[in-house]
Amino acid sequence: MTTNGQDLIINRADLADARLVPALHPDPGPGEVLLRIDALALTANTVTYGVASESLGYWNFFPCDRPGFGRVPAWGFADVVASGDPGVAVGTRLYGFLPMSTHLMIEADRVGPRGLIDAAPHRQKMAPIYNAYQTCAADPAWSAEAEARIALFRPLFTTSFLLDDFHRRNAMFGARMLILSSASSKTALGLAALIAADKPEGLTLVGLTSARNRAFVEGLGLHDRVLGYDAVQTLPIAPAAYVDFAGTGDLLMAIHRHFGDLMRHTSQVGLTHWQEAALRVPGLPGPRPEFFFAPAYAADRLKDWGNAGFQTRLGTAWETFIGTTGWLRVVHASGPDAAREAWVAAHAGRIDPAEGVMISLQD
Repeated sequence: MTTNGQDLIINRADLADARLVPALHPDPGPGEVLLRIDALALTANTVTYGVASESLGYWNFFPCDRPGFGRVPAWGFADVVASGDPGVAVGTRLYGFLPMSTHLMIEADRVGPRGLIDAAPHRQKMAPIYNAYQTCAADPAWSAEAEARIALFRPLFTTSFLLDDFHRRNAMFGARMLILSSASSKTALGLAALIAADKPEGLTLVGLTSARNRAFVEGLGLHDRVLGYDAVQTLPIAPAAYVDFAGTGDLLMAIHRHFGDLMRHTSQVGLTHWQEAALRVPGLPGPRPEFFFAPAYAADRLKDWGNAGFQTRLGTAWETFIGTTGWLRVVHASGPDAAREAWVAAHAGRIDPAEGVMISLQD
C-alpha cells in the first residue's frame, strides 16, 4: 500500500520560492520505519539551515529529486505509522530532525528504549546528533503540553548551553563586556538566561536588537543593557567579546572598530540577518572571528564529560532556562498552505519574537 503525502520544497537559489509537491511512500521494507510528521518548529534557526545548507550540508539530510530544489530540515515530532522493524512499534512518538513534509521513511538502527537512529547511508557523513530520534515516552521532560517548547527551544538551547560553557571555559576570553546580537532570537535568549543566572563578577551583558524588538528584550530583564544596532558607539570602551548571531557585516565591523585592540573574541553562530551574511569581512580590526559549530563542540565535551555527564549538565541548564520562558505565545500553522506561508514569513523575518511558530503539513 502506498501512502500519499506532500513535501514543501525550497528553491536553493531563492529561498522565498517555496512549493508544495506530492510525495509517495511505499510500505516499509525490513528495517524501515515510516513516520507521519506531526509538528515542526519554525524559527530563525530553521531559516539558517536553508541559508547555510550549501556550506554545512543541510540539503543532504532529506534529498529532493527536483533539480535546484531542496527540503529544509526542522526539529519536531512524528509518529510511527508503519514499521518493518520489530523493535519499533506503530504509534511510537519520536522527536528529532525532520523535513518539512508529511512523511519520512527512515532506516532504523541502534533501536532501544530511548530511541533510534536513521542509518540511511546519505546521512552518515553528518553529525550524529541530527540522525537520532528520541522516544518521547522515555524523555522525562516530555509531555504533550511541553512539546512546543521542546521543539522551539531544545535544539537552539543546546547551542546556548554550549556557548555558555565555551565562554566560561575560556574565562570569557578576558572580556568585561559580552555583547549578543539578534538578542531577541531564541538561541541568544537562551545564552543570556544562562549568563544572567550565574554572571561572572564584573561582566556586563549587552543585547543588540532592532528597534521593533527592543522593548520585548528589555522586558525580559536578562541583560544589563539593551541597545539598537545603531548605538554600538555609545558602549564604554572595555575588553569585549561578541557573539554574532546576526551575521551582519556592517555590525561586525562597527563593533570591532569601536573596541579596537580591546576586542578579545568573536564567535559567529548564526545568520539571522541572512541577507547581509558576512563570515569574512576584509580589513576587520582585532581578532579574526571564529565560526562556532555546536555539534563539533558538543563532541569535544562528550569526550570530557561522557554522555551521562553531558546530559546532566544540559538538563540542569534547561531547567534554569525554561523557567524564564513564560512570555512565549505558541502559534500553530496547520495544513500545507499555512505551512508554506509560515516559511515565507519566517524567511522574510516577519516572526514576532514573542511567538513560537509550530507548523504541520498535515490537513
